[in-house]
Amino acid sequence: MSHAGLILGLPELEVERVDRNDAIAVYAKPRKRPCCLHCQHPRVRIKATYQRTLKHTRQGNQLITLYLRAPKYHCLRCGRYFRHRFKGVRPRYRASEAFRLEVFETHDGGVTQAKLTRTHGISAATTERWYHGHCQRRVSEMSNRPCPKVLGIDEHFFTRKRGFATTFVDLRRNKVFDLRLGRSEASLDSYLRRLPGKDNVKLIVMDLSETYRNIARQYFPGATIVADRFHVVRLVNQHFLNAWKDVHPEGRRNRGLLSLMRRHGWHLEPEQREKLQRYLSDYPALAALYGAKQRLTSLLLLKNQRKKDAREKLSEFLELIGQLKHSPLRRLAKTLTSWLEPIVMMWRVSKSNGPTEGFHNKMEMMTRRAYGFRNFENYRLRVLTHCGWDGIINRV
Repeated sequence: MSHAGLILGLPELEVERVDRNDAIAVYAKPRKRPCCLHCQHPRVRIKATYQRTLKHTRQGNQLITLYLRAPKYHCLRCGRYFRHRFKGVRPRYRASEAFRLEVFETHDGGVTQAKLTRTHGISAATTERWYHGHCQRRVSEMSNRPCPKVLGIDEHFFTRKRGFATTFVDLRRNKVFDLRLGRSEASLDSYLRRLPGKDNVKLIVMDLSETYRNIARQYFPGATIVADRFHVVRLVNQHFLNAWKDVHPEGRRNRGLLSLMRRHGWHLEPEQREKLQRYLSDYPALAALYGAKQRLTSLLLLKNQRKKDAREKLSEFLELIGQLKHSPLRRLAKTLTSWLEPIVMMWRVSKSNGPTEGFHNKMEMMTRRAYGFRNFENYRLRVLTHCGWDGIINRV
């Protein structure tokens, strides 16, 4: 076996000579004759040979060019002709798969097309075409994936003209499952009807969106809905801050007090807690709302509770909601009551839409790097390639 062929990533080649000038020229030929492609008969003869010129990776700052002696064979049994096929080199291509993958990974790492034109000797259009082709290959590998057992659903902004898009995330593997334009039931209906394996979904994590809850009930009837902990706590804080604005608008505009009010009480330093208590002592109604907010937040942050413990916490939670119904936070109490079951399930599991929000940040960075996307399918292709694919493309 040729060691030079192994180093090149093409073990079936026998290297005849190597010339090193501005670039590295490798002259090679096949080590042995293959069986007939049509009838698998081992006896074939060489009818003619021709030379194939291929770009093949880089060694240091020099590009390796392969000059392959490619035979054309004639089968002695079936009489048919065929050309020699090199592993890692597609028919009629002028670059090896290793070189194309190197260009993809280099461009994906942030190197511009203009820089690749100088270092790899290919045009910007070729770089874009290869990059897009590798993205399509990665996404095609994910096309037959079953629905995940734990599914996260959330929305994110796409463009002003096209509006919002819906992200589906596999929260067990922390990978983007799919991306669809729109966030309404009508825009997602055709996709969800054709989605195979919906019975696999056992848990759906979402924010307090009535639209997504209706979608989950209709298309994933066997799944349990879990409210996302971050969104529920944020909703509580928003309602409390609005109530504070009604009670004392001047205090609401104080940035120092605003920071103290937003934070959890157990995260405050002693002097900060004392400062907050001095302020709340002048507004008893606000102090009562703040105490209720702190108790509510501590309950909402519970997770991985046993069924018995969750049942005990539920009675305390219902009592607190009953008190809020007769306070300025009655709208919050109404919302929490309507989402009572998903919130209680939040105590039993630890899953949240945190990975989904992280992917949204990554999507925003990708959009900024591309100076925006007009075509949603190209955007979806890039997102699934970078956030959803976890396979390995073989270099050879």
